[in-house]
This record gives sequence, structure tokens and C-alpha cells, in this order.
Amino acid sequence: LSPCPWYHGNITRSTAEDLLSKAGKDGSFLLRDSESIQGAYALCVLYQNCVYTYRILPNEDKKLSVQASEGVPIRFFSVLPDLVEAYYKENMGLVTHLQYAVQKEEEPEEEPEPCSLPPQLPPRNITSNECKDGHSDSSRGNDRGTELARPSISDTYIQRLQQIDISNLPDDHQKSIQEYFRSSVCVDAEQAQNGNPTLPHFKKLTQSICKNLNSEIARTLPSLEALQKVLDQPLSPGVGRLRSQVSKNESNQEVYSTTKMLHFILLMCFYCPFLFDVEGGKVYFKKSKDGPEDKYFVHNKILQLVKSQKMHNRLVLVVETEKEKTQRKDFVFDDTKKREGFCQLLQQMKNKHSGKPEPDMITVFVGTWNMGNANPPPNITSWFQSKGQGKTHDDTASQIPHDIYVIGTQEDPLGEKEWIETVRGALRDITNISFKQIATQTLWSIRIVVLAKPEHENRFSHVFCDSVKTGIANALGNKGAVGVSFMLNRTSFGFVNSHLTSGSEKKLRRNQNYVSILRFLNLGDKKLNPFDNTHRFTHLFWLGDLNYRVDLPAQEAENIVMKIKLQQYQDLLARDQLNIEKEEEKVFLDYEEEEITFAPTYRFERDTRERYAYTKAKATGTKYNLPSWCDRVLRKSYPMAHVVCNSYGCTNDIMTSDHSPVFATFDVGVTSQFVSKNDLSKDAQGAIKIMNCVAVLLTKSKTKFFIEYHSSCLEKFVKSPEGENQENTEGLIKVRFSGQLTPIIADPEYLLDQHILICIKSTDCDESYGEGCVALRSAESSYTEFSIKLAHHGERTGLLTGGIQLPKSDGKQTEKLYGECTICFWTAVPVQNCVSSSVLTTDISNPSYMGVGYKTNNQSDRGPGRTASSSGHSSKDMTHGNISPKKTISTLYAHFAFSKTDLDADRQPPVPTPRIRSFTCSETKPQSSSVTSTMSSGLQPQNITKKPVVPSRSEGGTTGPNRPPVPMKSRPGQPQELQPKPRDYRDSSELPSKLRPTIKSRACTGSARSSSIISSAFQSGSN
Repeated sequence: LSPCPWYHGNITRSTAEDLLSKAGKDGSFLLRDSESIQGAYALCVLYQNCVYTYRILPNEDKKLSVQASEGVPIRFFSVLPDLVEAYYKENMGLVTHLQYAVQKEEEPEEEPEPCSLPPQLPPRNITSNECKDGHSDSSRGNDRGTELARPSISDTYIQRLQQIDISNLPDDHQKSIQEYFRSSVCVDAEQAQNGNPTLPHFKKLTQSICKNLNSEIARTLPSLEALQKVLDQPLSPGVGRLRSQVSKNESNQEVYSTTKMLHFILLMCFYCPFLFDVEGGKVYFKKSKDGPEDKYFVHNKILQLVKSQKMHNRLVLVVETEKEKTQRKDFVFDDTKKREGFCQLLQQMKNKHSGKPEPDMITVFVGTWNMGNANPPPNITSWFQSKGQGKTHDDTASQIPHDIYVIGTQEDPLGEKEWIETVRGALRDITNISFKQIATQTLWSIRIVVLAKPEHENRFSHVFCDSVKTGIANALGNKGAVGVSFMLNRTSFGFVNSHLTSGSEKKLRRNQNYVSILRFLNLGDKKLNPFDNTHRFTHLFWLGDLNYRVDLPAQEAENIVMKIKLQQYQDLLARDQLNIEKEEEKVFLDYEEEEITFAPTYRFERDTRERYAYTKAKATGTKYNLPSWCDRVLRKSYPMAHVVCNSYGCTNDIMTSDHSPVFATFDVGVTSQFVSKNDLSKDAQGAIKIMNCVAVLLTKSKTKFFIEYHSSCLEKFVKSPEGENQENTEGLIKVRFSGQLTPIIADPEYLLDQHILICIKSTDCDESYGEGCVALRSAESSYTEFSIKLAHHGERTGLLTGGIQLPKSDGKQTEKLYGECTICFWTAVPVQNCVSSSVLTTDISNPSYMGVGYKTNNQSDRGPGRTASSSGHSSKDMTHGNISPKKTISTLYAHFAFSKTDLDADRQPPVPTPRIRSFTCSETKPQSSSVTSTMSSGLQPQNITKKPVVPSRSEGGTTGPNRPPVPMKSRPGQPQELQPKPRDYRDSSELPSKLRPTIKSRACTGSARSSSIISSAFQSGSN
């Protein structure tokens, strides 16, 4: 498509609008890649100063068609040039026929930068079949010229299968799977297209794999897991999808939804009932009816609960086995609420027996260093101790270890293993702790490493890594970015280490690098694909050699050096390119950076920090590199999330490079597994009401809009009704929306820690016109109005205002769950990535929250106490429950049996005690004996005296009138030492076994939109 002047590649929607507006003629058009569907295109047409967008979709035969007006016959084309030529004619279903092609702007040629070669990769073993397929693909490409080379559904799945290690599968299973994808998958797809979605060949394959399942579970499940990895990845439209699905815009509904298909095969094969001995702190598993004796795990051997992001009703239980190895147990429940009820019950059992509270605050060290292709000095400890210039730690605080260390390097000459051992050795010298490697990612000489305290190892899940090249033609990896994302308990983190284009005059190219990284760095929850990385994480940190310079003439060099010696940094920072671009909203929208109080970190003479080497002789003449703050750390968090910067500076004594290492440390709030205090059966259906929503969008598109709501407190994303377009002035559209959301848990205490991600999409092409985030904590007391700025792909796109109201609590006091509880029974079906669960009918008393019932003798205990984390180690004191009549429900997945107890009818309601903040969860001091006796004897809570958890870092940043709130937190119970066996978290089902391939990106031009225009337009247009 490169010879086609009207094809603009992966430019953003707003860039396309700008180009068409500049053309200014009705019938002007261009084609770009679709932002919503991979492999599709968007045809953008200008008419009466409005932009109309039509999707171009390929079908299963690789033929292309335009989604135009209803009633117009659909025409198919083999190649895009033929399609464009046909739509030059009138009455083809477009708002106007195509007339004037808007040609792609020529990008200025880039001056080659000196760069080291990428590390040599080992030769790839290519099978004969692969060579044959590659040769035939190449021949087809030459014959068809500009025709799109799209692999068939069979080729696609075979390629995916080759990327999966199936060597551990039985030989007969390997052959069956390979044969299906070679010969039968196309037949199933054709039958599905013709209205027969039963997939007979696939059913035959799975039945063959599942033969003798009861006696061969260990042999069968890995094969099913391999099948799911191949089939569950989304395909481009037209490959393995029904035409009706595409036309109805039912995105992400694949024909091959393996979980549903394998359900009927596996559901009747075996059950794995497990029961909870809450008092004894054990969970019993039974493999099969005729299997061996029940196997149990003690509470401290249950290391982690991993909630799947792909399937909201799936859960992975990570346990430590008798041989000090870890084992994963997968379960799929009927719905998300039942999974949540199971997690709360299991968390309660752990809380009853555990003495270590989960942290609601951790400290994070973030460091960046351009090593200048030189080996580091023998001692680099000052970097990790935040010693040097700027906002630094004192001698006492510098010795206290952080919970997480994130180290980004550029122009790193060391091998990955050598550098990691260097960093771990330096940290060991400082802290006497052997830190665990959580993740690492390398792109040529750009690298990011994440290390954590051993005690946190089992709190990590959903670890992903990726990289993006932004060197010349976006093909070289000497410039670009590497990233890591993960969940720590229930809080998501993202870290991006980037090395952007160098040169004082290449500011716009750096802005383009930033947008490319933002768009194509693939991290975090894949269900949040409408959002870029700025909205996918509770906390996002962006670090690296950003290469923005002090924008002053070269003759000012001596004057700059003099100001630096006098520490007159503010005059120079006023001319800092990054600060200027941020202020004009061209890059890093809504990111924060701590005040810079240290000298520029580039460009020094090596082996000294006394002199800047700001001139460089080149063949074309003398090049000036004025002293600049190239190395930076920025951050962006969800609104009202707790994050405080405690240090930001650079070292003085690490001088092997022409850059100085930069450090930053943060106190960061984290959340953990919620456990309800109350019986919420009455208000479990409470809704989050979103009212009076009005969006002002910066766009010239002529279309209708709706809102997508995403949140971890929702079972799945929610679409609003189509909005009402109230005004449509030039360049602005005002749209009114309404709607309400039903959370998984309607407990107001739970909702206060939640955020709602909002994405405004168009109805014509399902593309985003702006994203934002609302903190439910803002509506803590009553109906609250909000106003959020909208952005898309790093550009300001509008403003959204409205009001939000949370369901109200019924005011019930915390009640005791445990009492003299003995045994709790639970029945579900275990899975290995692909099995659904089953429920049983049971007679219970007082069915409580989310279907979990508690059976007692004329009484029922309700609601767990609130606590933390998926691997939680906190406990909670509670009071007795109320009497409730006997009920029967048709679906139940647990049965609880309690022994007879005496109730004190005149007891006083409990008085809540303050939450305890655990800053790093390093050491928890035991509670006094008075606390123990008070809790066990049931005395009034006002008599309880508790020692708070002693923070393992300085108290700085923990209090103050302007501090953001920390997440909800539980109280600790009896101290008990827990030292679970460290595990390789990357073996979790939610963690990739291999790093994903680098995504090649094309730099795109983004135009900044002024938020003042939006605000004034909104005020003038409001009622």
C-alpha cells in the first residue's frame, strides 16, 4: 500500500481530521488503519466541514467491503485501490462520493544516530513445513502485488501453535491438535458461517483428548491448555468470524470460545469438592469420587489468589505442596459474584489464623541511568540510597530498604544476567536482603529490571513485559521503550523506560516517539484495550533518557554553566523543552513530576562531575549539547489514589557515563482482597448512578456516541444508551448521556477504593473519542459532581461533567463470622484454564451475600470482616450475628455448618477501631497480651489498645492535611510467622511464559488541543 498516496497508515483519528480540515473541499478523503479492529481500515471523508468515517472490513475470503448506509448493496473488492476507485462514483452509500485524495505528508529524513548493534540472537530452528509455507506465502505476495497478504485461519492457528511449547504433551495429542488445524478447522469455520456453530470436528478433537479423563487429569489438562492458548486470541475480522457478527459490531465474540465449548465435555467428567475447616485453618481437596484420600492445605500454604483478567469468573489458587514446590489450582465459577464470595471466605480463614497484615502502603524506588556504553563503577550504592543532589534521603532513611526497585538503563553495555546480579549485589550490600527478580525486559541496550523484597513475591501477579522500537523508520531498537506491568495484590502498576530521539532540534520527533510508545506498548489488562497505558494502571511511572533539552541558543553555553554553578535552576527550567511541551499539552498529559532541585544530568565529561562537555566535533561541524535535564521520572495515578514523592535527585559519585543516574522514591497506596463486614443480601443489587453527564468533544466527525464503563468492580464493561447530540458547532460536539452501573459488591466501603474508567466511543466505527477516570471515593458522602478531562492517544480531546451517587449502607454493624465454626463445605469444578463450574442445591439458613449461606441452630452468622489481599495475612475481630428464618435457594455453591452458641442479646454494637497502615509489611510487632485477651473474651472494642504496625521506612509523607487517602485497611490479629516458599510467579496462568514480540510502530503526528477551548465552549453551551 505504500505507493497509494491516500493511505496514511496508523495515524490517529484526530490527525486524520486535521489533514482533511486543511484540505477543506467536500469529497476530500484518506484511508488509515482502524483503531478499534486490527486488520481493518477507516475511510475518512470530508463533507460540509464534517468528517464521516466508514470502516473497511475483510471477510473470510480476504475480500474488502465498506460499511456504508443501510439498504445499499455490499460490494466486495480484492484490493484497496479497486475499492477506492469504485467509490469515486456517486450513490455508493457514502455521504458524498470520493473526489480529492489527501496525500500523506512527507516525513523529513532522519540523520542516522550512532548506535550499537543489537545483541546476536541464536539461529532459529525452522521446520520444513514452515519453509514450505513461507515460500508459498512469498509467491502469493508477488503474484497479487498490492493485495493484502492475510493468512488463512488454518495458517494463523498453525503459526500460533508453533509459538507454544507442546513438547510436554502426549504424542497422540500433539498429532491430533496439529492435524485438526491443518485440515479440519477450515471445515468447522465454513459450517459455522453457514449457520451450524456446533463445530463437529472440534468436538471430536476435544472428546479424543478428554478420553479417560478421570484417571488421566494430569495428562489431559495441559493439552486443553495448549488448545486454549491458540484459540482464545482474537482474530482479525473475517478470519474465523461470522459476517453477521462483524456487521452487528459485536466485537470480541469469537466462534472459537474454548471455555464454553469444553464446558459440556468436562463438566460431567469429574468433580473436585473441597471443604473449609475454618477453625483448623485447612482446605481439603478431593480429586474424584473413587480417588485417593482427601488432600488438604494449611492456611499458610495457600500462597496466593489470582483473579483472572481475561475471564472474570475464573480463579487460580497457588498453593505450596509438601515438597516445597508450588502448584496451581484453577477454578471457573458460574459468575463473578460467586468467585468473589469464595475469595472472601478463603480470605477470612486465612485472616483468622494469620498475624501479618497486608500492606496498604509500600515504597517504590525508581531509577534511570544512561550508562553511555561504559561499564559501571565498582560501587553504585549511592544511587539506590538516594544520595547526591536534589531532594534526597537522610543517612538514616537511606539504609531502609524499599519494597520494590525499578531500574531503567539506556546504552547499557552489560548482559542482562550480569546487570541484574550487579544491582542485586549492590542492594544486598545496603540492606542485607536478597531481592527477588520480578521481571526484566531488554530492547537492544534499553533495559528495565523490577526487583522486590522476598516477602512480596507471592503478592505479584499478571506480570507482562513489552517493547517498542522508535529508531529510524521505527525499525531500529537503539531508540524506543521497554515496559513492565503487574498487579500487587489488587493494585495495578505500570513502568515504562524510554530512550527518545536525541538532538536539541528534534523536539517534535520526541513527541512522536512518546505517542508511538503510548499507543503500541502492550501492557496491562487486555480487556482495557480501548484505553492506552495512561489509563490502564492505578499507578504509572515513566522514566528514562527522554532527551528533552534546555532550549537556548548555543552561544548561551557559558551563561548556562554559570547559572548551574550558582544553582539558579529555575531560569533554565523555564526553557526546558519537556516543561514547555507539557504545559502546551503536547506530551505527558496530566503526568506529574516532582520539583527539580538538582543540576542538569547531561552532558558531563566522563570521570568527573565538575565540567560539562557541551561541544562535540563532527564531520559537519561543531555540535552543541547544552547541559540539560535529559533523565527524568514522571508519574500518573488514578484520581484520589495515594502517591507521595519522598526523593528526586541525581548522584554525584557515579561518573563512568556522560549522564548521572537519577533516583526517585515514592510512598504508594495499595489495596487488597476485600471482605465484607455486613450482611449485604438486601442491598447487593444497589446501583452506581451516573447522572447529568455532558461531554464536549473536540472533533469534526459527524456521528453518534455512547459511553463504555470499565472497572474491576463491574462483572464486565457496560455500554450506555446512545447519547443525545445537543450541539454541533465547528470543531465541537456536545453530547448528553445517562446510565447506571451494577457493581459486583454494592458495599459502600468496597466501592470507595474503586475507579470507573470512561471511554466515549462513536457508533459508526467503535473508535474512542476520549477516555477518563472517575474515583468513586469522591462520592463518599452523597451525590457528587465531577469534571474530568478526556484524552486519547496522548491528545486532549474533550471534557466530561456529571454527577455520581453510590448505593447507601443499611447502617448494620460488623458481625462475627466465626464463633464456634467448625467445618465449611464447598463444591466446585477445578479447571486448567478452560473449565466451567457446577453448583449444588442445598438447604441453608439466611442465604447471605452472593449466594454464600451460613447454617446454624436457629441463628446465622453473616458477612466476613474486611481485610486485605489475595495472599492475605491479616485478621479481624467480629461480633455475633442475628437470628434469621430458614430459606431455600436453588443454586448454592457452599454449605456452612456451625455449632450451637449462646447469644448475648443485650450486647453493645462494636465500635470500629482505626485502620493500621503497614508501609512495607517488613516487620509487624506482636500485639500485647491485653489485646489478645480482649479480642478473645468479647469485651467492648473501646477498651482495646493496639500497637500500630511499625513502618519500615521513615514517617515522612505519611501524614498531613494535603495527603491523598490511603486505601481501606484491616486490623491485624495474632502474630504468626509465615515464611512461604518463594515461587516463580511467572508460572501463573495469568503470566506469559514468553515475552511478547516487539510491536513495530509507525510514528504519527499528534496535534495538541487546548483545554481552555473546551472549558470555555462547555460554559458557553451549558444550560
